[in-house]
Amino acid sequence: MTADLFPDTLAAREALAPGAVLLRAFAQGDAPALLAAVADVTACAPFRQMQTPGGQTMSVAMSSCGERGWISDRRGYRYSPVDPQTGQPWPPMPALLADLARRAAAEAGFAGFAPDACLINRYLPGCRMGLHQDRDEADLSQPIVSVSLGLPALFLFGGPTRGGRPLRRPLVHGDVVVWGGPARLHFHGIAPLAEGSHPATGNCRVNLTFRRAA
Repeated sequence: MTADLFPDTLAAREALAPGAVLLRAFAQGDAPALLAAVADVTACAPFRQMQTPGGQTMSVAMSSCGERGWISDRRGYRYSPVDPQTGQPWPPMPALLADLARRAAAEAGFAGFAPDACLINRYLPGCRMGLHQDRDEADLSQPIVSVSLGLPALFLFGGPTRGGRPLRRPLVHGDVVVWGGPARLHFHGIAPLAEGSHPATGNCRVNLTFRRAA
């Protein structure tokens, strides 16, 4: 699989549920600068595969930037102002990233979003993210903004409980998903990433997830 092989006829904007919207190609124009900023961040806070509280190693490699970073270990899931791998504060969130998150949130109907954390995920072929809720944030009135870069992925978006079959939507380079309000605690995930190569990222997908953690 090379480049973006999903149909060109996909709608530019798609409602997934009340409070959840998929913005096709919203970040495409900014993608080169976004990836350059990610490279700067991960030079200071390298990607790492964290452990779940149950002791399993996550398949997705992660880093963070902003005032807080999301971490997972035997003590549980939480945010920390310090990168446990380096003992230093997480790199500041680049202005370009924060601005994109604000614009996407406003486009989806959530004006005034001011993220203080950006979780950066790197997916290689075979990596997945099981259905889960983002509920470690202090203010659940604030939305989640998720940006896809590189290899295509299949996004799974369910309801407020684990039951039922989730929506399955392809995400390609530059797509952005925003959810909040009544959809804020909906379960979501990523199906196992298919083999492929993308001209912007090679054999991986980079995902930026913006939150208001505190």
